[in-house]
Amino acid sequence: MSGPYGSSSPDRSAEQQLWARFLAGEEPAFDALMTTYYRPLFRYATRFSRDKEFIKDCIQDLFLYLWERRASLRTDVMLKPYLMASLRRYMHRHLPGATPATELSDDKTQLFDFEFSVEEQFIDQETTFHRSRHMQQLLQTLPRRQKEVVYLKFFQEMEREQIAEVMDIAPQTVSNLLQLALKHLRQYWKIELLTLLVVHFNLF
Repeated sequence: MSGPYGSSSPDRSAEQQLWARFLAGEEPAFDALMTTYYRPLFRYATRFSRDKEFIKDCIQDLFLYLWERRASLRTDVMLKPYLMASLRRYMHRHLPGATPATELSDDKTQLFDFEFSVEEQFIDQETTFHRSRHMQQLLQTLPRRQKEVVYLKFFQEMEREQIAEVMDIAPQTVSNLLQLALKHLRQYWKIELLTLLVVHFNLF
């Protein structure tokens, strides 16, 4: 299925077959997994770090880690949320200055950036560059966890349960964070921007 940002992922059956082959130790499956998910993982990781070399190293290390431990990994996973959650934890442990006591839920200490590119704009091509930048600025005013929920919901088209897995929080917390984010943004958005989101993403 192709999303509004030009991303695509294998269907559920193909995804499970690929994961099963990976767990069985097939090297072509390892390569296919990297090829399929490297780009969305990289894009997600840039929300936490601006160091592209660090991100590349984390993604490669994560896949090697999973490969070495494939015999003990779960077989019943939704691959994209599972890989994103794994990368999120891995990056957090290896970010400069990270300590075992640092909590991912701390909105004050964790970076999460929104940056619109041509591929990632969730508004149509006729919308002005100025308006897209304005929306980006508004999204940046959100606390980190609210920004991440919005990103996973609208940029990655994830369901509530998938977002909960990625962020390691309860599904109800996902709903609460999304509602808080929308409540905050309503204070600043022009009515046409809010309407556009409601229509495009079926918010309600």
